[in-house]
Amino acid sequence: MSDLHSTVASVLADRYATNGASVRKLAGSLSNSQFWQKPFPFGNSFGHLVLHLTGNLNYYIGAQIANTGYLRDRAREFNDPNPPPKEQALEGFDEAVAMVRETIRAQSPDDWSREYSGVGTTAGNRLDMIMQCAAHMQHHIGQMIYLGCEWKQQSGGLK
Repeated sequence: MSDLHSTVASVLADRYATNGASVRKLAGSLSNSQFWQKPFPFGNSFGHLVLHLTGNLNYYIGAQIANTGYLRDRAREFNDPNPPPKEQALEGFDEAVAMVRETIRAQSPDDWSREYSGVGTTAGNRLDMIMQCAAHMQHHIGQMIYLGCEWKQQSGGLK
């Protein structure tokens, strides 16, 4: 059983590191202006997706599993009228990913199946919630890829 526990913790921690690196790489080509502007009249900016993922991880894993005391303002994640500079937003995201990876590594074999009861989720245990957050990140990374391609096309970089 401990081999499975080690494998699960390692795979999940690595998945979060990979997802975090993907967000950083995708953000790298965007100016601060592009990071915060919507290239379409609908949807979200890349930056607001970063704030959203940061809040999601800090609440569902940080506050609910790691007991960080984080208080979430979900609405502000999408419409903060004075968002931080791009690099500051990405640093907050990096810190959230690091916290998640640390929390994953701190789980004992019995912790994975401990009851989970965060607001706004159907997760019944910690493993389920950590998996849901990883899938949620992947979903938004897909949106970020699309936003990056649109900014590149608008700049004349894609034909």
